[in-house]
Amino acid sequence: MTIRDLYTPGPANGAQVRKGGEKWTLILVRELRHSPEKVWQALTDPAHLREWAPFEVDGSLGTVGTTVNLTWVGTPTPLETKVTRADAPKLLEYNDTRWELEPLGNGTRLTLWHNIDRRFISWGAAGWHISFDVLDHLLSGTPMGRIVGAEAMKFSGWQRLRDEYAKQFGN
Repeated sequence: MTIRDLYTPGPANGAQVRKGGEKWTLILVRELRHSPEKVWQALTDPAHLREWAPFEVDGSLGTVGTTVNLTWVGTPTPLETKVTRADAPKLLEYNDTRWELEPLGNGTRLTLWHNIDRRFISWGAAGWHISFDVLDHLLSGTPMGRIVGAEAMKFSGWQRLRDEYAKQFGN
């Protein structure tokens, strides 16, 4: 049996939404046992992102002004993406996504701000929840391979998470 076979996501927690218009802002917080520098690398390096994130990029996201092609898993068309803020290892912003990293003891409090179509906000929360678990395993040296897109929706626990987040968010 592999780590992936044994993995079951925990309960929906650490999330909130800011409602307004067609897109709502998902705010998801996770405490990781890894330094901000290590987490920063996982957020900006294309090779690391391919291991856990629901998208791929063709260049580093670590420098302000950099333009990369960002492709969400399961979508055919890349989005031209410009890094608008990059203050390593504290703040990263591009398109409709913002990452904040705060030192927390020997680890990091990672906060994601992501604007998502309100009809799919609980789906996004469930997907990011699982991606954060995969990220934590990757940074701990026990990678289990990314679980994203349609594959995540088939994964044990995704529907439960989606339903729990929908109840929390009132949608």
